[in-house]
Amino acid sequence: MLVNRSFKISVVLLLTLSVTACGMSHRGRNTAIGAGVGALGGAVLTGGSTFGTLGGAAIGGIIGHQVSR
Repeated sequence: MLVNRSFKISVVLLLTLSVTACGMSHRGRNTAIGAGVGALGGAVLTGGSTFGTLGGAAIGGIIGHQVSR
């Protein structure tokens, strides 16, 4: 169980870093980082549930997008 959770967290972090490495706008980068951090937080808080991960990603993406204003 712990290996599975660690693997998911590592994949989310790796994908977030790889997306932010390309030529994105500042706002797009903040949105992607917010979604990655939100997904990670949602997964941790809900024990890795899909709903918690997706909900965290959506909320984090919205916050990351709004921070850039």
